Amino acid sequence: MAYFRNLCLIEAPQAVITPFPRYISDCIGVCYLAAAVKDAVESIVMPEHYYDERLFESLRGLLRKSPCDLVAISSMTGAWSQALRLARIAREAGAFVVVGGFHPTALATEVLREPDIDAVVKGEGEETFRELVLHGPSERIAGLAFRDGGTVVENAPRPVIRDIDSIAFPLRSLRPGRYGEHGSAYSIDTIYTSRGCPWSCSFCANGQMHGKWRARSAENVVEEIALLHDQKMKKLLKIWDANFLTSIKRAERICDLMIERGLTNFRIMTETRAADLVRAERILPKLKAVGLNKVGIGIESPNPETLRLLNKQNTADDVEKAIALCRKYGIGTEGYFILGSLNETASESRTYPAYARSIGLQQALFMVMTPYPGTEVYGAYLRENRIHSHDWDLYNNFSPVVSAGGMDRQELVELLAYCDLAFNSFMPLLKRKDLISLIISCMSELLHVCLLLRVNKSLSPGDVEDAVSEALLEFAEREGGSISREWQTGTEAKPLQPLGFRLLLNRGRAIDFRLEEGDGRRWLFMTPSVADGSRGASGLRLDGLVRFVFSLSMDRLMSVLYQGEWMRNNHGHGGEVARRFLPFFFDPVLLGSASRLLRLLPGALRMPAEKG
Repeated sequence: MAYFRNLCLIEAPQAVITPFPRYISDCIGVCYLAAAVKDAVESIVMPEHYYDERLFESLRGLLRKSPCDLVAISSMTGAWSQALRLARIAREAGAFVVVGGFHPTALATEVLREPDIDAVVKGEGEETFRELVLHGPSERIAGLAFRDGGTVVENAPRPVIRDIDSIAFPLRSLRPGRYGEHGSAYSIDTIYTSRGCPWSCSFCANGQMHGKWRARSAENVVEEIALLHDQKMKKLLKIWDANFLTSIKRAERICDLMIERGLTNFRIMTETRAADLVRAERILPKLKAVGLNKVGIGIESPNPETLRLLNKQNTADDVEKAIALCRKYGIGTEGYFILGSLNETASESRTYPAYARSIGLQQALFMVMTPYPGTEVYGAYLRENRIHSHDWDLYNNFSPVVSAGGMDRQELVELLAYCDLAFNSFMPLLKRKDLISLIISCMSELLHVCLLLRVNKSLSPGDVEDAVSEALLEFAEREGGSISREWQTGTEAKPLQPLGFRLLLNRGRAIDFRLEEGDGRRWLFMTPSVADGSRGASGLRLDGLVRFVFSLSMDRLMSVLYQGEWMRNNHGHGGEVARRFLPFFFDPVLLGSASRLLRLLPGALRMPAEKG
């Protein structure tokens, strides 16, 4: 008979939602733990409402209804304050509280100073957690740290699991409902086909958690993929290994088995090194055939010295070749960049967007250096006295907690905004044919960067407006006041009449946008201006866009984006589209936010900008 018989498992959510549906958690880690003990216990539960604001009340109600003698919480660093709230609720219900995941693994002794936490599972959790459930806390359980009275006991580390085919598939059926989908049938889901990493980048915590690279067999991987496959609904499948293409032979075998079994109704995303993509050229058509749609590439920096300091084994040649190969075979690419390395100045960092465009990236994600506990970077920035906050809510890759390269935290915020705007370069505006669509396209570009900055909970609306204003003005100056591109107009096409509007920034500043066409080219002029009394204050108000962003319920926004992701993958399902989107038209919170956004249009339309 197990020492603990009734369990509640939960992954702590990030303190602030990052508005990218592809990065939504699928709670796979705790589902692995559930699978490891399901044969040994009487019950395992997980609270509902994980994906909205009602999680904590849901947990409290669940523990009243179904008392549990053990509550297990998995946590990343950016979710730690949420984990502590969950632990407090579990303690109030009288449960033994054990935590695991990246943050508790790195800071086990510190974590056990928290009065509501009894034990920490360090590193890979399946075997350690099973022994804890079967026997209770004991000095004999490798990988466990726990409180024994007033003493913290840290047992010897547990070796990683050598044969990871022996690990039971995650118990996905335990997951809570998500936006109308059952736990066993999420339309966005995650699979790990390997653990660990053959590399040791100084900013990454993977090594302390999973150690060296170990791969599942292709046959074992495809058996799990078969459980996720749905012939009628195309899912976004995230193969979320540290480096999926470490073994090209194994990746090819996975593709062959998927094709052989008809398991190809997926849109697949994965991450890997540029050099591995180059090595994998021969199998790229097979990867495309099974659904590979996008590859994330950790480029980090175009600066060789920065790459050396980060222990990032990249070369510019490999990056360019990898992107070209993906373009050749119809596979999208997204490059990841890190701002805020100790050796880089602001001017060096501002070259990132132009570099990203020059190598042909379709998408780029700019993040700020985040010194996660347990990484080499954490120690380096700590020694240099460059870490200025241990508010773990800010440890999410988009909220500066360090100073570097002569930049303080606010300057890094402005740099993040600049890079996001400069990479996208307002190019979608060049496709527009009327003033309303031109303004709406501009609003979309600005909302993207404002939402990105809202992830930083230390910023006020005024701070965001300041950062975006400075980024816009700098971008307009660096671009020389205009962006142009070739535009193939049909022989019968009516020439575009000049279109313009004013974007009102902070402190009486403005940018005049003007779109013109001639001789097969279009130009978008962005001219810094002044919104003084004689010119009036009509225009698209940046402060209004920022207020709109801060008024949004991030939970509801994610629900809309999530359904949009489903629709992107499943065209022609009219009845299902109505079922998924109809509730939004009756949601008073969403309708109120939409109304606030629409009220910005009349002012933007009232006064076209003059030609710069």
